[in-house]
Amino acid sequence: MADNETKLPAPLTSLSARLLVLTIFFVMVAEFLIWAPSVSRFRKAYLEEHVVRAHLSTLAFEAIPKEAIDRKLEETLLDHAEAYGIVLKGPERRALMASSDMPPKVSTVVDLRKGSFLMWIRQAFDTLVQEDNRILRVIGMSPKSPNITVEVVMDEMPMREAMYEFSRRILNLSIVISLFTAGLVYVTLRWLMVQPMQKITRSIQDFRQAPEDATRDLRPGNRTDEIGVTERELAKMQGELRHALRQQTRLATLGAAIAKINHDLRNSLATAVLAFDKLARVDDPEVKRVLPRLYNAIDKAVNLCSQTLNYASDAMPALKPDRFRLQEVIAEAAAAFREPDDEGRMLTVLNKVDFLIEMTADRTQLFRVFSNLFRNAQEAGAETITITASWESKHTIIEIVDDGPGFTMRARERLFQPFAGSSKDGGTGLGLVIVRDILKAHGGDIELLDDGEPTGVTFRIVMPRRRAQAA
Repeated sequence: MADNETKLPAPLTSLSARLLVLTIFFVMVAEFLIWAPSVSRFRKAYLEEHVVRAHLSTLAFEAIPKEAIDRKLEETLLDHAEAYGIVLKGPERRALMASSDMPPKVSTVVDLRKGSFLMWIRQAFDTLVQEDNRILRVIGMSPKSPNITVEVVMDEMPMREAMYEFSRRILNLSIVISLFTAGLVYVTLRWLMVQPMQKITRSIQDFRQAPEDATRDLRPGNRTDEIGVTERELAKMQGELRHALRQQTRLATLGAAIAKINHDLRNSLATAVLAFDKLARVDDPEVKRVLPRLYNAIDKAVNLCSQTLNYASDAMPALKPDRFRLQEVIAEAAAAFREPDDEGRMLTVLNKVDFLIEMTADRTQLFRVFSNLFRNAQEAGAETITITASWESKHTIIEIVDDGPGFTMRARERLFQPFAGSSKDGGTGLGLVIVRDILKAHGGDIELLDDGEPTGVTFRIVMPRRRAQAA
């Protein structure tokens, strides 16, 4: 196994394990959301049941002749109702049952006639967290007569124990449901997502190890969902990358051959230059008339060969981002154009970029960008270039405007194509291609703006705003 091979995660840290844990967690959360109102409803039903039992006890108490009522019977009925005392209130009646002992002091009053959903849940939690036995005074309507109110004085401890027992049953059921549900979800998600992702991952690893081996390509299935789309797109990308790699290999071989040819070509051109010098000394009007055209042809051939070879061998180096002021880089690039070129052309660069605008990029590569743009404008016949810059939320916008003759429609369409976008005779059209390559390597881009004017050119550069990376 290669040292740089990416390993699949261990079972405990895999996507399957995380899905299993998350499923159990969410199921338990759902069970808690079910348990909270359930236990509050259990508490309310418990109290309502005791109100009913208390009312039935008072009815039995009233049905017995007064002479047959003794203290023992009263205590028996109160024990049946699990109450210290019972009071019935109505428009025309009032009955009281109480034990012989003095009832404890009431700690909390619970009125079953009123209350909201959240209040019952809050009271249920309040009951569960108590440690001492509180005395409750429960008030509710009689189930037999809506005009009669029943009041019961009772202990809270038996109810709390019943709520705990109910909660344990709910918990046991929740654990069973969560494990069963998690198992089903785990198996389903592993079949639907995890296994296809593992298949895609292995295919990517195999492709990286041997991109020329077509037998390792992913074989897409018949799925119509996102996974199926991903498999098909990956298979297409692998085929396209393999084709590109083959083309790159051929180009590399061609580049090596061109480099060898370059030596012979330079020797041939040097011989042609020597011959040109000898011809220049010949006192023949016809020779003197042809010599300038011959010199221009040789000079164009030399420039074309040099630029082509430089483009073929000039791979984009690794970027070294740094924080700097944009105005300073533009000024450095413009300094090389303060003097006239070999043909006497002058170029004035108006640097109107705010001093406070900063960028995070490779300073050397950005210098090449502006140098190429200035050189192209000068060779096209521009005399003045104006540069402005502004900030947007996530981008730095740079506009370069010159007063040159502009581009033809044909040149605009092929502006960023190598060896096709030059507007001057003998040019390679590589300047703007290199500019775009550098900007794209930074995550930016360049475009030609159509301002509707027959002359002049406006380029717009968009660069992302980033923080400087630590070295």
